[in-house]
Amino acid sequence: MRQVFDTNAKKKSANLSLNSNLLAEAKHLHINLSATLEEALSKEVRQRKRKQWLEDNKLAIESCNDLVETNGMFSDAYRTF
Repeated sequence: MRQVFDTNAKKKSANLSLNSNLLAEAKHLHINLSATLEEALSKEVRQRKRKQWLEDNKLAIESCNDLVETNGMFSDAYRTF
């Protein structure tokens, strides 16, 4: 899977506000907060970039689909299924 950010970039500290009970439970379970947040942020960034790409390319995708619907695919004559 293609990364949406530079995975080799240096780490930077950040201040966060979290539910105190949730934080206590996470610490009790020895959850690595940095790794967990980084994974969650990576997924969220990937989803939002995908959504933005689809919005940015909506017209082109619709045009391509209309062209195929009207004219078919160039390979239609060669398909056996």
